[in-house]
Amino acid sequence: MKKKNEVVVCADGFTMSVQASEYTYCEPRDDYGPYAAVEIGFPSEKEPLIMPYCEDTEDPTGTVYGYVPTSVVSLVLAKHGGMISGELPLGVPQLKADYGIEV
Repeated sequence: MKKKNEVVVCADGFTMSVQASEYTYCEPRDDYGPYAAVEIGFPSEKEPLIMPYCEDTEDPTGTVYGYVPTSVVSLVLAKHGGMISGELPLGVPQLKADYGIEV
């Protein structure tokens, strides 16, 4: 069984789990990738960019978001200032925080 990715932490404090494996809502649904869509879970706040993929719209921070295109994940990372820590599945661009700019 593939190990889970560490939770992504963004520069502004936003967090989310981003996973892809044969047991998650991703494309392709395997343990190898590269992935065109991934599963996001348990974001720290309601994020409008991913709401179309939300499994439980009544509990946007306590649910998963299936088959989120990697391009949307990149937009979320950019919106929140980039990643400062965490892991992303193969195929998701790692937009790191630029510490030379105020975020």
